[in-house]
Amino acid sequence: MCLAVPLRLSSVEGDSGRVEEGGVTREVSLALLPEARPGDHVLIHAGFAIQVIDEEEARQTLALLREIEEAGRRGEEP
Repeated sequence: MCLAVPLRLSSVEGDSGRVEEGGVTREVSLALLPEARPGDHVLIHAGFAIQVIDEEEARQTLALLREIEEAGRRGEEP
């Protein structure tokens, strides 16, 4: 299964950027999404930003991912 995770782009330097969520920061490639700007929410897959999404979509997706994680901890099917 492939999964793209929405994260907020905090900075851009050349074709790289830094994304963050919940205090965790990572460097990602913006080679596939050169139009991304700091403050955008982007989908990250395999270290690459692949799509800009709106904040509400990012928030909803992260909430669903947290629900799945929590269900897994309880040993339940999501």
